[in-house]
Amino acid sequence: MTVEILQIDESFKDWDGLLALVLAAFDYMHPLIDPPSSALKLTPETLRAKAAEEIGYAAMMDGRLVGCLFCRQEGAETLYLGKLAVLPDLQGKGIGRAMLAAAEGVARACGVTRLKLETRIELKGNHERFAAWGFRRVAEKSHPGYERTTFVEMVKPLQA
Repeated sequence: MTVEILQIDESFKDWDGLLALVLAAFDYMHPLIDPPSSALKLTPETLRAKAAEEIGYAAMMDGRLVGCLFCRQEGAETLYLGKLAVLPDLQGKGIGRAMLAAAEGVARACGVTRLKLETRIELKGNHERFAAWGFRRVAEKSHPGYERTTFVEMVKPLQA
């Protein structure tokens, strides 16, 4: 099983497949988190716009779309990672790590010194996975209208 990481560019056409991938990967969390995931508001059109504004990656395996990741530079020091998604039946097989490596390459090319992501407070498994990938928790935050912590911010410093 070889994973190929491709940048999502103007040649990418499978927006419906990309939406289905994100929704499938995020489906398990819906009964666990509050407020609801922003993934539920995505459409093929919003994903196309996201890819035009950010750097997107598609993970392909034997011609099949199996994962995605979007990233954008925040200031001079940070590359923000979002919508990291891998099909549920393929999670834990190195696809997420391969996309993370692609993002680290972008970060170095941009001259930033760290990666940042956010994950819901309830998703302890995500916290553990990201910590194993070198991220550390740096903040607890709340969505607008919530007084309790709803998500954590995690950062991974990059080696020079």
